[in-house]
Amino acid sequence: MDVHAALADASTVPFWLDSAERPEPLPPLSRDIPAELLVVGGGFTGLWTALQAKERDPDRHVVLVEANSIGWAASGRNGGFCAASLTHGYDNGETHLPDENDRLAQLGRENLDAIEAAVERYGMDCEFERTGELDVATEDYQVAELREAHDPDAGFVFYGQQQLAELVKSPTYKAALWDSREVALVNPAKLCWELLRVVRQLGVEVFEGTKVTDVSDRKSHVQVTTEVTAETINDCASTPCSTISAERVALATNVFPSLLKRVSLHTVPVYDYALMTEPLSDEQLTAIGWEGRQGIGDCANRFHYYRLSADNRILFGGWDAVYHFGRQISWKYDQRPETFETLAEHFFATFPQLEGLTFTHKWGGPIDTCSRFFSFFTTAYGKKVAMAAGFTGLGVGASRFAGTVMLDLLSGASTELTELEMVRRLPLPFPPEPAAWLGIKMTTQALIKADENEGKRGPLLRVLDAVGMGFDS
Repeated sequence: MDVHAALADASTVPFWLDSAERPEPLPPLSRDIPAELLVVGGGFTGLWTALQAKERDPDRHVVLVEANSIGWAASGRNGGFCAASLTHGYDNGETHLPDENDRLAQLGRENLDAIEAAVERYGMDCEFERTGELDVATEDYQVAELREAHDPDAGFVFYGQQQLAELVKSPTYKAALWDSREVALVNPAKLCWELLRVVRQLGVEVFEGTKVTDVSDRKSHVQVTTEVTAETINDCASTPCSTISAERVALATNVFPSLLKRVSLHTVPVYDYALMTEPLSDEQLTAIGWEGRQGIGDCANRFHYYRLSADNRILFGGWDAVYHFGRQISWKYDQRPETFETLAEHFFATFPQLEGLTFTHKWGGPIDTCSRFFSFFTTAYGKKVAMAAGFTGLGVGASRFAGTVMLDLLSGASTELTELEMVRRLPLPFPPEPAAWLGIKMTTQALIKADENEGKRGPLLRVLDAVGMGFDS
């Protein structure tokens, strides 16, 4: 298969954002204003925070500012896997928070139910499908763990190779575990845009092209300084500033540099990449099966995730997670030809019956990760400011929960959520450079070696496990 030909005409715009349904830009903030609650960041975390704030108190004056446009970053270009897990999988939760892991799993299920209820209540057109996810084994050593997790009463169903072939046809599959209840699929950009529609209808003031440059305590309130971004005004030499005097502030900037210096070392940006095919014909769909439309992910440390879109394209992403020295974030890293070619090769190895299919989109971008691989929280200035970050690629669902937590923290009340160890305890920070770059490089190589050695974890990974910085996908 000539993957170069399959990729030749692919757009570099993320598929979900390459849509005529994308809303017209909203004007930036151009005056000083007050706010009872200011939300900084127009991705899932910020939008869910704003929505829940208005649901709690319809009269509350809520303002949301976004430096670029709503949903333009990780929230609008991910795979659209909306998972119940708040801890990047039950096993990872058990490693980091064993005393409350079962409760967190239940809270995650309730959170996913609440997302589905909100989609229905507000009539959100976001292609929500609660089809679950198949975790597939592509190596013999991966099968036993999936078989042991078989628990139909809890929604986890094991399929052997022959049974699985009746669901999805791939020569690479050895077995699978279907998580039938705890994953939904969405069009992530449309979910962002629908959340925008809803919060504006509820009275939230939204300003795009408005970058926050400083957050300062003024005792009675928080002073937030903003500037109009060059992308908005088309003049890099002119960046008009405005000030927001906010009673409370929720920071939802995730992968971008923290506005709170105390947690500036707690996340690093890693680049994730994905492809989208042209729509499959009826014959091509028949050739692969997949009538259940589940999301699919494989079991290796370097894993793939893939799913069908509403118009029967296949999104195929994952594999490489690339860190750039100095925590760099730049548009120039959004395209990585060697990763796209590898993904295309793996796609056709997974579905050789689709030879001749072409890719219409190829894209990438940064996501934030922390050392425990799920979100963390902090407050500042006498709990007038709250922050959430560190979702590590699993924020489509967990972002709503993060909004709930931040609103509880900002209320000053003691609630079940504010007392969770997950909320009270920060993960270990990453070291400064050059140690961060070297450590991430060494860890990546160790994970690759583990995949080549039937999943057996070497000395470095065992040390990271022992100090609470290990991860097993």
